[in-house]
Amino acid sequence: WKITSKAAASKPGIKSGKKVLFILTNTCFYGNTTEFCGNSFPEIVFAHHAFVTAGYTVDFVSPEGGSIPLEYARTSVPLQKQYLYDQDFMYALEHTMMPGQVNYKDYKAVQFIGGGCAIYGVPENKEIQQIAMKVYEENGGIISAVCHGTAGLVNLKTRDGNYLVKGKTVSGWPEAYESKDALYFKQFPFLIQQTIESRGGKFTYAGKDDVHVEVDGRVVTGQNFNSSEAVAKKIIELIEKSK
Repeated sequence: WKITSKAAASKPGIKSGKKVLFILTNTCFYGNTTEFCGNSFPEIVFAHHAFVTAGYTVDFVSPEGGSIPLEYARTSVPLQKQYLYDQDFMYALEHTMMPGQVNYKDYKAVQFIGGGCAIYGVPENKEIQQIAMKVYEENGGIISAVCHGTAGLVNLKTRDGNYLVKGKTVSGWPEAYESKDALYFKQFPFLIQQTIESRGGKFTYAGKDDVHVEVDGRVVTGQNFNSSEAVAKKIIELIEKSK
């Protein structure tokens, strides 16, 4: 492939300064197994497309920087096919930023991307936690997550020392829809719904494939990849209203 540029950014977003940061993981396996996992490609694509169509720039960060694993990519889905063969977009996913390269002041929102591996690497990363909370508290920005990406919210704390999810209603992929006898599930270091509820949050979900979005102040969460576009559009709506 001939790389013509090194960013998957929209020109209107660059000019307007409207930027969103997607948080991804570098983890390729479930726990200590050889069972592959990755970041949900459809979640990335559907949300990214909504943002760039609205004139936003989307940047990518991961704990280690560089390339990230992807799963659930389907060339039979037109929008996914478009992005899979977009050289600039795929280059950006191969060259994600490290946390130390991120200037939190640039962003109006962060989004924790799902995929089973989202429960590894990101939730415990202190630098990513700091970026997310500075966007939220200092920029007056939005924290969002979709599906297993909600794992990234469990350790976030506000300046007063409380968990971000305390007293908030959030969504994500519930334990009820996990395959509890499967090897991948037995490797999970914690349970997302259970942890959020133990930290004072209310966890909601709908039918397995339903679009389900929760908005609680400046925290926006979605249940599954089908909800990722709706989450992105809600974030855009909140940002535009705040002007």
